[in-house]
Amino acid sequence: MIRIALDAMGGDNAPQVEVEGAVLALRELPPTFRIQLVGRTADIEATLKKQGELDRSRLDIVEAPQVVGMGEKPLAAVKSKPGSSIAVGLGLQKKHASDAFISAGNTGAVMAAATLLLRLHHGVQRAAIAAAFPTAAHPVVVIDGGANVDCDARELVNFAHLGSVYARDVLGRPEPGVGLLNVGEEDEKGNAVVKETHQLLKAARSVHYLGNVEGRDILAGACKRGRIDVVVCDGFVGNAILKFYESAGRMFAEMLQSALPDVVTRPEVKRLFKFLDYSEYGGAPLLGVRGVAIICHGASPARAIMSAVRVAAQMVQSNLNQDIGAEFARGGAVA
Repeated sequence: MIRIALDAMGGDNAPQVEVEGAVLALRELPPTFRIQLVGRTADIEATLKKQGELDRSRLDIVEAPQVVGMGEKPLAAVKSKPGSSIAVGLGLQKKHASDAFISAGNTGAVMAAATLLLRLHHGVQRAAIAAAFPTAAHPVVVIDGGANVDCDARELVNFAHLGSVYARDVLGRPEPGVGLLNVGEEDEKGNAVVKETHQLLKAARSVHYLGNVEGRDILAGACKRGRIDVVVCDGFVGNAILKFYESAGRMFAEMLQSALPDVVTRPEVKRLFKFLDYSEYGGAPLLGVRGVAIICHGASPARAIMSAVRVAAQMVQSNLNQDIGAEFARGGAVA
């Protein structure tokens, strides 16, 4: 049984959405996991009572009296609030009492707590957020999605290895193609860091490197040199692309509904909207820490929380954490 700790106090509408997401997961997903709701017990219990009949045999409540606010400084909050739902939830994994952690709370605090409590794999310089982008062909992993706004070339190479292992283990891509996001595909394009990264990736032994790719290639899921599974960039660029992508999808849906209200009720259009809906992909894994941690959008609906539970279970089942450790231990990544 896989034990998944869920921060019940983290999102914009906590604990209502987190509890609803946990209930959906228990009802709709295969019974291969157990959920540990971490937070203020009284608030969680009161919310659970509103959910109707529920089999609680696979549901635990773990008391965590403190909450890290969205506006708090991450490291200071983690150190000053050892009883927060973030610290307690990740602490369960450190004590081997849990196998994964999910939070829609303060992203910086989750990153700081995961790094402090779980530590990084040997050889990993920084943990990175791997965001799944829906494309015309298949989901593409963009890494980093916002954890590190300033990166050097070796850190970007690290991200390529982390993303490759994730795409292979969780997305089922045996030889994932990796592209480096740039302003052009030619060798001489890009700033100094991107140019150095390009040369390092060309020499990397265990990465199927396709070369420089452009922003338009993400949506296509391919470039001239083959299928793209992982796109590498720093967190500043990755987060800007992620936010733009989310807003463009919403704008497209709203415009279509306004112009053609009858069309949006068709089954095929509903399937398209579901494909573009980020809630279907859950949260974004924080890769590089010695464990499993998933960061969700603060405004995540219940279905996004449910999807994050599914992804967390897949990460544990695929032995992703162990495989990342092995990737860096054998010197496959630049240390």
